[in-house]
Amino acid sequence: MAKRGEGKSIKVWRIIRRVFRRLVRMLLNRNTLIIILLAVQLVALALVVMFLSQHYLPVYMVLLALDVVLVIYIMNTSENPSYKLPWMIAMMVIPVFAGLAYLLVKTDVGHRVFKRNYERKVKSTRKCLPQDHQTAGDLYRLDPACSGLAAYINDYGGFPVYRNRQSQFFPIGEKMFEAMKEEIRKAKQYIFVEFFIISMGYMWDELLDLLKERAQDGVDVRILYDGFGTQFMMPKKYFSDLEEIGIRCKVFNAFKPLLSSSQNNRDHRKIVVIDGNTAFTGGINVADEYINRKRRFGHWKDGGMMLRGEAAWSFTVMFLQLWEMEQEGDGSIGDFTPIRQDCASYDGFIQPYSDAPVDGESVGRNVYLDIINNAREYVYIMTPYLIPDHELVTALTLAAKKGVDVRLMTPHIPDKWYAYRTAWSYYPELLEGRVRIFEYEPGFVHAKNVSADDKVGLVGTINLDYRSFYLQFECACIMYGSDIVKDIRKDFEKTLNKCIEIHMEDCQELSIGKRIIGWLLRIFAPLL
Repeated sequence: MAKRGEGKSIKVWRIIRRVFRRLVRMLLNRNTLIIILLAVQLVALALVVMFLSQHYLPVYMVLLALDVVLVIYIMNTSENPSYKLPWMIAMMVIPVFAGLAYLLVKTDVGHRVFKRNYERKVKSTRKCLPQDHQTAGDLYRLDPACSGLAAYINDYGGFPVYRNRQSQFFPIGEKMFEAMKEEIRKAKQYIFVEFFIISMGYMWDELLDLLKERAQDGVDVRILYDGFGTQFMMPKKYFSDLEEIGIRCKVFNAFKPLLSSSQNNRDHRKIVVIDGNTAFTGGINVADEYINRKRRFGHWKDGGMMLRGEAAWSFTVMFLQLWEMEQEGDGSIGDFTPIRQDCASYDGFIQPYSDAPVDGESVGRNVYLDIINNAREYVYIMTPYLIPDHELVTALTLAAKKGVDVRLMTPHIPDKWYAYRTAWSYYPELLEGRVRIFEYEPGFVHAKNVSADDKVGLVGTINLDYRSFYLQFECACIMYGSDIVKDIRKDFEKTLNKCIEIHMEDCQELSIGKRIIGWLLRIFAPLL
């Protein structure tokens, strides 16, 4: 019996030692250290505020007066009212702390440097994206409303409209991934890869093997990954090791343990460019759930597209703008101009574009508004996150009240509970405004697809939420008068067979607790 007891003690001791080692490794992990350092800064700021408020009444009164000034300032800015309201509520609830936090966001030196570098790069590369006047004129003769939207994207987004030489819509990530691999094998000059998330697994292993092979054959292979979306997914020196085998890698906006508003400006884009003649975009990141090799939130419904021809050049420039953001002039962009092949036939028009959070123009949001406002028959939208601002809610409900068939498709199995609860807080007013809402019952919808009236379609990375509209670098591709618009619509209609339609009764049956959580999350959604 004694020996048996000693054996149990040894097992318990081994378990304790193993848990302790894991805890030490976790605490020494770079990601944990970043989180701890950020938390220390927040706690320090809060303690300073508490100390001043308790022991220095005059200072506290000055800071309260500062809050009043800030509220007046916020009221008179041109920012979205939905963004202003949470700040003003925060200043009422935690006045001194919220005021200092707002000043930190607005006066952040790092953000100003970040913004200046991007604007300088975009200005220097604008000449690389001239608008062909014949193409713009042909689009105007086809549809003046579409022509107006294309002109807006060109003037304020910096990307021209082209004739659609060849494009293909992929209704699921698996099909797009197979097509992407096939095109990468054909690369002769360069392959540019840009993703928000790159994670270890089957999908990345397959892609990496192809990139290594092409790099060994002399192809210029570059990978641009986000400093938050990917940084927490990969080993510390992983991308440095890829440099040794000829694959150039660069992190965009590395996540650092410093309180800075620029940490919010993530690269949410998904771009693959081959030789400047073929490009891919859509909602698909490089992780196994995106091609249903791994089940995290049921079946993963995504979308993407491939385009060939001169429009792929916009994605080439788009990639290089961020890759060379800190360099003066237009860098080496001219060196990547592809050799064009003549193509007599075309199918409508196509316009890739990017949206940046630092230029003061919400191109992604405004494109959504224009499509909705100009729809006459139907608007179908797939989105993983439904957190619209007041103008979007108004546009959706007004279109539906005018007789337009407005339908939204969202996940039934969410990846973020708080985003799901926030979306449900918008359901009642949308349903009351005659908008129809469908949830994808088998799992998670991650596609960001739009089709309207069989004449305008959109595929990209832009969600219907504040982060996509105001905080992140995004991209998309809009098509005018092209058959691909019908493909997007058909995919939506086919997917409806796997959806649950949400009715007002469903909203009324929600528990009071879930409703309150949704209301509270909705107030602060613009700051999340």
